[in-house]
Amino acid sequence: MPESPTQTVQRLFPLLAEGRTDEAAALFANAVSFSIPHPPGVPWVPEVDSADGMREFFELLAAHVRPKLTEVGQIVAEGDDVVVLGRMVSEVKATGRDIDTAFALHITVRAGRITRYHLYEDTLAVAEAYFGEAPARGRSEDAPSSVGSCARDSDRARRSSRRGN
Repeated sequence: MPESPTQTVQRLFPLLAEGRTDEAAALFANAVSFSIPHPPGVPWVPEVDSADGMREFFELLAAHVRPKLTEVGQIVAEGDDVVVLGRMVSEVKATGRDIDTAFALHITVRAGRITRYHLYEDTLAVAEAYFGEAPARGRSEDAPSSVGSCARDSDRARRSSRRGN
């Protein structure tokens, strides 16, 4: 009996953790839909469309990033599709800074081979770890500058709503 898509996906993680990139790439089909949104200039995300491209990706990743933690929180499967939800912590070798991010990995397995590898992660965390500090998140000129001013604004809003304004 052939293995399920979930079993195929579960075989991938130990191979990558052990640095067995050839064996990991062998799980992929000749044609692969690959997507990892990433900041421009990050050197470990090449253009990929094949099992050979996946091998190159895994080798580049190992050359630039040192995994520290991979926690799989949940695996959701339906038909050929498997979604892995979890958290990764990796160190960027060039900077010594960590990428600490939740992730969702959408993998499709057809005829026992992985045909889709779409990873979604915190691209701001990737940019900060590789390039250095990023601008403040979501800061606008009108944003309160302290917790105290937030509380004052909240009090003003409550008083105003009581008066019917």
